[in-house]
Amino acid sequence: MSVFIEQPRFSCALAAQQTVLAIPGAVPVIHAGPGCSAKAHRSIATEAGYQGEGFCGGNAVSSSNTGEKEVVFGGEGRLRETIDGALKVLDADLYVVLSGCTAGIVGDDSVHVAEEFRRKGYPVIGTETAGFKGNNYAGHEIIVKGIINKFLEEEIEPQVRKGLVNVFSVVPYQDPYWRGDLHEIKALLEKLGLEVNILFGYESKGVAEWKDIPNAEFNLIISPWVGKSVGELLQRKFGTPFLHYPVFPVGAIETSKFIREVGEFAKIPKEVYEGVIEKEEDVFYQYLISLADFIAEFRNSLPHEFFAVGDSLYTLGAARFLTEELGFIPKGIYAIDDVQNKKAKQLDELVASLGDEYKDVFVQESDGGLIVADIKDKLDKDKKTLLLGSIWERDIADEYKFPHVYLSYPVYAHVVVNKSYFGYKGGLNLLEDVYDSVFKKGIVTRTTISV
Repeated sequence: MSVFIEQPRFSCALAAQQTVLAIPGAVPVIHAGPGCSAKAHRSIATEAGYQGEGFCGGNAVSSSNTGEKEVVFGGEGRLRETIDGALKVLDADLYVVLSGCTAGIVGDDSVHVAEEFRRKGYPVIGTETAGFKGNNYAGHEIIVKGIINKFLEEEIEPQVRKGLVNVFSVVPYQDPYWRGDLHEIKALLEKLGLEVNILFGYESKGVAEWKDIPNAEFNLIISPWVGKSVGELLQRKFGTPFLHYPVFPVGAIETSKFIREVGEFAKIPKEVYEGVIEKEEDVFYQYLISLADFIAEFRNSLPHEFFAVGDSLYTLGAARFLTEELGFIPKGIYAIDDVQNKKAKQLDELVASLGDEYKDVFVQESDGGLIVADIKDKLDKDKKTLLLGSIWERDIADEYKFPHVYLSYPVYAHVVVNKSYFGYKGGLNLLEDVYDSVFKKGIVTRTTISV
């Protein structure tokens, strides 16, 4: 039975065009109706912190713009014209065809059409990303697997390089902080002496890194579930082992644990990764201690409970930091990924393994209206409560004059450039934003006195 949901926190599978745009040198070619691509860009780029169009993004995305004629008679001919035009006017290293709902419904074989061009020597691959295939988390995995299966040939003989790692983690654009996150992930891993294929973003070598994927010593998946199946695919295809770290490291405790697991898995000498941890923790805790005077002075006016809304990657990472290192009490953690069946069960099992303080407040829910209702039902209006989430959680915060921090999409009243909540530095960024928010809401002023 069809259902409606309020305040959706994701888009359809076709919005994975943004995954393609996050790969330097790659461009999407859309086989869908007029407006589909533009709406995907507006929702997952513009309304996620104003991230910009990028190369051949936004209004410059090639699209077949299929209409009634293509619905009645089929649109494969129109798609061939669109791909041919893109090849003539766009200078790219990889062209990824994404099909929308109309193409999927009428049975256009976008994959086969793309294959025609690939057999002629053009770097074109096809994927099926109709909206009914799932949301853009699913679309992201479809794109990544499509590139691996169709762009990386089966006959490739891996030339494994010691210390080379491919990273699969945040979903580009869907995570408003993805650019800063990938920068910090890459920087931290390089401190361990690893060579990093970060694959997406400004610090990636683009398609050249994707061609280098088979040569990695191991793959690293930093996510509760997104990307895990990619690691499994690469293990089957090239025999590459993978490390799955399900919690997004925020702050010192989780990040140090993360480094130790990576160090042991990559067989890095213990003195190397423990040396990195010692140095990073020393700096982190000096900053944390410097905040003690502020917390002591304003303690009676500061929040100590929180609600977090976003995908499981970010909500669990932020919740762990707030609970384990700042002493906050979680009142509600809402994962909006809309995972189904086995993956949903695995996500619940992961949360249960993190501690009793999380399992009773963790909820998998994609309906924003139900999330808002549940938060309002659970919050104590007489207590100061922190809300982490999107623009919609800001509305609740404004209503009750509670502090608010942007954690997840949609974010269209805030600009995100190179911010990150990953790692040691990310924990300090989150800490700053949490306590800065109490001033923005007028909960405390510089004249507030604790009694």
